[in-house]
Amino acid sequence: MSAVIPYYKLGPSNKQVSTLIYGGQFVQPTTPTGGTTDYTVKLATVSSVTCLGVAGNDANTLTAQTGAANAYGQPQIDISVLTDYTAVYYGNVDIWVWYSSGGGTGSAALPILEGQKLLIATAPGTVTGAAAAPPADGVVGICTQPGGITAGMLTQQIGGQGAASFFLGRCRVC
Repeated sequence: MSAVIPYYKLGPSNKQVSTLIYGGQFVQPTTPTGGTTDYTVKLATVSSVTCLGVAGNDANTLTAQTGAANAYGQPQIDISVLTDYTAVYYGNVDIWVWYSSGGGTGSAALPILEGQKLLIATAPGTVTGAAAAPPADGVVGICTQPGGITAGMLTQQIGGQGAASFFLGRCRVC
């Protein structure tokens, strides 16, 4: 049989951030209330039921740039800063995400098995394995890292900052 490709495929959602976010972290609305006009996203927190998906790139809020004026009288801008928008991947996509050991309600101890359901961990934006009967509204993905995740793999920093107790592994986002 010949190869087939999807006729129609959804792309990521483009969201403005309200805080520093690194690619691979799960995000949720900054203001998760009905009728809000705040459309920005922040890191998903433990027991979140408003998780939107995984950030596909690093992003941060923009600060006012007041550089010296150029020949046209406009302030010069610094293009080395991160953009304030991130691509948020959701729904049946296999992507790299940040794993951690800390968990909230319904989480399980390490190791995380390949195929095991995932919940948002206590470290914002990261995931951990779910217990045998996880809360249905808390499952954000399924571990697709070949061989799963063990405690010995949690040796990385997110963005080169903070504790070295994370691992960037594969996940199928729900």
